[in-house]
Amino acid sequence: MPLAIPRAGNVTLKVAGKEVRLTNLDKVFWPERKITKGDLIQYYADVAPLLLPHINDRAMVMKRYPHGAAGEFFFMKRAPEPRPDWIRTCRIPHDSGNIIDFPVIDDVPSLLWVINLGCIDLNQWYAKCDDVDRPDYLHFDLDPGSATWDQVLESAGIVHDALTMLKMPAYAKTTGSKGIHVYVPIVRGPVQKQVWTFAKALAQELASRHPALMTSEYKVAKRPKGRVLVDYNQNAWGRTLASVYSVRPTPFAGVSTPLTWKEIEKGCRIEDFRLDNVRARFNKVGDLFKPLLLKTRRVNLRKFVS
Repeated sequence: MPLAIPRAGNVTLKVAGKEVRLTNLDKVFWPERKITKGDLIQYYADVAPLLLPHINDRAMVMKRYPHGAAGEFFFMKRAPEPRPDWIRTCRIPHDSGNIIDFPVIDDVPSLLWVINLGCIDLNQWYAKCDDVDRPDYLHFDLDPGSATWDQVLESAGIVHDALTMLKMPAYAKTTGSKGIHVYVPIVRGPVQKQVWTFAKALAQELASRHPALMTSEYKVAKRPKGRVLVDYNQNAWGRTLASVYSVRPTPFAGVSTPLTWKEIEKGCRIEDFRLDNVRARFNKVGDLFKPLLLKTRRVNLRKFVS
């Protein structure tokens, strides 16, 4: 039976044998759309079967919006205290000498707990907790900047063609905000710096071949206007992207939604994938990102990196 989240007040729910405290459920997070914190938590409860396999056993960087989507936000890495004793953590040493215990979202109770903290989107580590230096996918963040959505779609097709030429399976999703993310499942082995190096080389090559459409220039001051940034830098150690199925703090309450390449070719619109309508799509098409979870058809990057 689907989990029903109350739409107002504070409540303690027993979920999978764990007590989860939810607060301020009637707080409005998107005033123009009359979407509340309770609506947001209900969405995540509904999509948990699709979402959880993509984020479990990974450190979670929290981006908290205590006053809703248009309010100020802050990042938080360390799992807050006090917290339920059933929240698992992932301990990651940093070059600064700090050792940070990130929360890990493995189940519905921990998912509801982190969303209740005001996290609208979910930003998980690229590698699993048993080896945080070796990711199991690489990605390209196609960021329009001042370019158009149609240019983003065209750029996504070019990235897809290049990866296909390299015999690399590629899977796309909307960012839920302005762009498209393209993911490639890889065999764990190369460290994060090697994955980043490969992504950088391919991004620079594509930008050099399509200079009127794309750029790989990360520094905003040097970036040409009206070009789609093929952002490879988000593959760097410690960086994150909003996960698949994440709601985003955009005015239209966009959701990071898996797409087919045919939908991209036909010219889908990013505003069509929102908190209020994507659940029907997910019920129909299932998890289009499931190949990212499989052991088969993963790219061995070792032949591309040193």
